[in-house]
Amino acid sequence: MAAQRTQTLVLIGHGMVGHRLLEALAERGALVDPADPAGPGWRVTVLAEEDVPAYDRVHLSSVFTGTAPDRLGLCTPEFLTAHGIDLRLGDPAEQIDTAARTVTTTSGAVVAYDALVLATGSYPFVPPIPGADAPGCFTYRTLYDVDALTTYSEAVNSEAVNSEASNSEPTYSKAANSEASSSEAAASADGEARTGVVIGGGLLGLEAAGALRTLGLATHVVEFAPRLMPLQVDDGGAAALRSTIESMGVAVHTGVGAAEVETDADGQVSGLRLSSGERLPADVVVFSAGVRPRDRLAREAGLAVGDRGGVAVDERCRTTDPYVYAIGECAQTSDGRVYGLVAPGYQMAEAVADQLAGDGTTVFTGADTSTKLKLLGADVASFGDPFADGRDGGPRATEIVFSDGREGVYKKLLLGPEGQLLGGILVGDANAYGSLKPHAGRKLPAPPEAFLLPATASGAELPGADALPDDAVVCSCHNVTKGAVAGAIAEHGLTDIGGIKRCTKAGTGCGGCVNTLQAVLDAAGVEKPRGLCEHFPTLSRPELYALVRSEHIRSYTELAERYGSGGAGCTVCKPVVANVLGTLAPELGLRHVLEGEQAALQDSNDLFLANLQKDGTYSVVPRVPGGEITAEQLIAIGEVARDHGLYSKITGGQRIDLFGARKGELPTIWRRLTAAGFESGQAYGKSLRTVKSCVGSRFCRFGQGDSVQLAIDLELRYRGLRAPHKIKGGVSGCLRECAEARGKDIGVIATAGGWNLYVCGNGGTSPRHADLLASDLSAAALFALIDRFLMYYVRTGERLERTSAWLERLDGGLDHLKEVLIEDSLGICAELEAQMDRHVAAYRDEWQAVLDDPAALARFSPHVAGVEFLEPGRGRAAVLADGTEAALFRDGDGEVYAVGNRDPFSGADVIADGIMGSRDGVPVVASPMHKQEFDLRTGACLDDPEVSLPVLPVPTA
Repeated sequence: MAAQRTQTLVLIGHGMVGHRLLEALAERGALVDPADPAGPGWRVTVLAEEDVPAYDRVHLSSVFTGTAPDRLGLCTPEFLTAHGIDLRLGDPAEQIDTAARTVTTTSGAVVAYDALVLATGSYPFVPPIPGADAPGCFTYRTLYDVDALTTYSEAVNSEAVNSEASNSEPTYSKAANSEASSSEAAASADGEARTGVVIGGGLLGLEAAGALRTLGLATHVVEFAPRLMPLQVDDGGAAALRSTIESMGVAVHTGVGAAEVETDADGQVSGLRLSSGERLPADVVVFSAGVRPRDRLAREAGLAVGDRGGVAVDERCRTTDPYVYAIGECAQTSDGRVYGLVAPGYQMAEAVADQLAGDGTTVFTGADTSTKLKLLGADVASFGDPFADGRDGGPRATEIVFSDGREGVYKKLLLGPEGQLLGGILVGDANAYGSLKPHAGRKLPAPPEAFLLPATASGAELPGADALPDDAVVCSCHNVTKGAVAGAIAEHGLTDIGGIKRCTKAGTGCGGCVNTLQAVLDAAGVEKPRGLCEHFPTLSRPELYALVRSEHIRSYTELAERYGSGGAGCTVCKPVVANVLGTLAPELGLRHVLEGEQAALQDSNDLFLANLQKDGTYSVVPRVPGGEITAEQLIAIGEVARDHGLYSKITGGQRIDLFGARKGELPTIWRRLTAAGFESGQAYGKSLRTVKSCVGSRFCRFGQGDSVQLAIDLELRYRGLRAPHKIKGGVSGCLRECAEARGKDIGVIATAGGWNLYVCGNGGTSPRHADLLASDLSAAALFALIDRFLMYYVRTGERLERTSAWLERLDGGLDHLKEVLIEDSLGICAELEAQMDRHVAAYRDEWQAVLDDPAALARFSPHVAGVEFLEPGRGRAAVLADGTEAALFRDGDGEVYAVGNRDPFSGADVIADGIMGSRDGVPVVASPMHKQEFDLRTGACLDDPEVSLPVLPVPTA
């Protein structure tokens, strides 16, 4: 049906799938040229129900965490104009006349067509229970739903807070736009948390639960099936997912249904009665119990529909009328299914575009339903056939399962009779998804356990980039394959990650694929630059460390003038130099990591002594050596969390993390914590985090050493030490290893003869067991050897190199360490111990130092009063006269720049907190979220040409 003349295409529905059809037609050159309206091609009219153009429904929940709704938009006015598309918003189709080939809209307009495509999507299923239409009941599918749910929930919380205030009780405030806000951030007059209930525990249900939790409601999920996400994961995966979700304070009820929505005297939601008879108090109820195809127009027009709904189509997505097509969630395809995912809908759009503008050979006979998501902070992925059990004539699978209930991790691979990968499920850790999914239906290039277990446990190494097929998706944010990356490297002669970002967009989203991109570069034979960055092109971190130490260099400016290549620095070299100066502070006479020019070097975490979270808020992590904490300190933490509306979490490192603090709140919070005896836990720094311990000989009948006291002594000795990467420790009181010491950078295990020291272990994406460095040590010998180990690592480690990678890089590995640290082959052991002694003597709590310094405290003010308060080389947020929030920066020459403060990738207002520097001579700022760089003169993103910051006027007063 390719248009050889001007023909009219009517598209009913402008969602993600409908818009993809328009893009596919445009890519094929099949749309009429507006400059030649009578020429060949399709003239398109789009009838849309919503009054906004197509937007990304997959990331709808991001609106709750600060993303502006317009950032989800998929369609620009320029696209419509360039292709002569008539988009009619808010005027949906009301009736189809297939005989006359016309569509009548709600407004009464009649539009004739030569071809018609139905892309009407689906609607939420609301179970027919009493009270389902009461005020306070919502569905969750559109921007309208998001707006209505947000408005109602904020009103509910506001009523709760006002009620509390009127009763002179403590007021509970919710951190704005914080996914990690406490589920009890809002309290009712009788002290009970305002509550939201989601009916449905599938993909959308858990998305909705995350939304309610973000809005500050205590949240319940009700699922009729016996497990969460029954269509994507099995019992084991669902159990791991449930454990993670419940650890976040979300209550899960499975195997029960909703029986009745109860209302109060005003007719508003007050509770939900379950089929089991249990009653859940509820102020908000969200129905997410599945969807139904929107096929009314097709039914009334006499087109065939499936037994369970959906417009029946053939493999070319054509209905029983040859001039009418259906795509997406409204269609029942030739394999008898209605697909509820975007990717199959896109494939249907391609098939129809090929019918209208191509050779008509593209068909749709089924789709891969693999999916990878992050739900309530938990990674969930499934691919291939995750339930291959021999039913329907298929092969029965051999299951290979890895489960770690402590971490909420569950992984299962299903192998066929010939060893081919049939499918899999990943919960809690989906890092292997990109490597596994392309191999579905093929034999794996390595033993399956290599994809599930640490290399030291599996006995096999995970295949490198060479083993990935070209169709492996290495960047899921932008759907970029390994083949596309490799092709760009070869075609454009790319030598670094920045080039890959510019050419392919890979790595410009969440940034999680950067290591894989580097692996593809390495596999292509591209050597890593020897130097740190363009500003220090011939010097590595260890070489910079040696220069600073030997020549007593006390600032970045002095180092750059003497050994740099020019420019204002960047997001690589500035934090590295700040780290080196912090490590050598006792040698150089420097007092604090934020003193003077050093503040302009720090990444946002070190700048505000707190970890930046995805919504622009920060975490607060007090140090709790050995996990010992007094009742008074517990009360103090609880009161801080309550009064500031923070989400509280007990971590695996024996600490209590508080999430959701705004930057301006941090000094107030830390004044209260320091008064209670806490100090900074340095969770933000490349430094010692924690030393985990078991109860040891104090209580355990197996304990051979006082692991608690040793863990406290270790943590207090090495706190504040800046290193190439974070450091973690563990002390176990016996060989039963309850503190998991051999998974740490420093691991100590008690024996009958003293202490065994293990080094260079770590978890993360490449877990590694530590190696035994020395046995049966006295406490004094143990500390001396750890002193040497840490200081040698600090001297010789590369930027962001964990001790595990450092050991593997060292020529001679563990034997080399023993020669240097035990046999003193380099003659530096006494020097290393003395340097550690100076560090210990000079230690001062970083947060207490900030609280004692008015100039440092001023940096935590949310907005700067004027440009005269700007420090060279770093930014501050300011509110302009029209109410716009700007990020202001002053360079070393006094030039001031003003750009929008909202990060376009995350939606958080954080650009002012990014590192200012230069790239190829251009003044830039790097977003503190994922380090995308923006030209401060033009606002253009240097990593993604389609994204920019608004350039704003520099305030004069």
